[in-house]
Amino acid sequence: MKMRRHHTAGGVVFDGGGRLLALERHVPRDGAVVHEIRLPKGHLDPGETPEQAAVREVREESGYQGLEITADLGEAESEYTFRGKRHHRTERYFLMRLTDPRRGAPQPVGEEEALFSPAWLDPREAAARLTYPSEQEFARRALLRMAEQETQRAD
Repeated sequence: MKMRRHHTAGGVVFDGGGRLLALERHVPRDGAVVHEIRLPKGHLDPGETPEQAAVREVREESGYQGLEITADLGEAESEYTFRGKRHHRTERYFLMRLTDPRRGAPQPVGEEEALFSPAWLDPREAAARLTYPSEQEFARRALLRMAEQETQRAD
């Protein structure tokens, strides 16, 4: 069976108060409505770098435009079967700082993205509240990286 490959990029965004940006949505799935809490991310467009894709996806899905990447949080890979087809996904996340708290209108691409509602979470709770384990891990990495950055600034 041929494997479909996906490359995605996203952001773990913190505001000036130290809160983490998440996206909430209620998704109809298998006859039920499922509540998800996600990090913003999406597929790379042709010719786009992971950094460019991550910033674009956060802007499209949340409406926040003022973003600065402060660290690369690395990659995670997963394989899964969806609708009878095998998929291999590489996810890459970046730690981002919100540089402007003003929010414009989200620019969803497709019906699923239109269901997202931005929510600011306490970072200590965020990892446990995120729906998917890979996103929980990236939230933990972001907290560690932020602590490292604070230590470096204090020195």
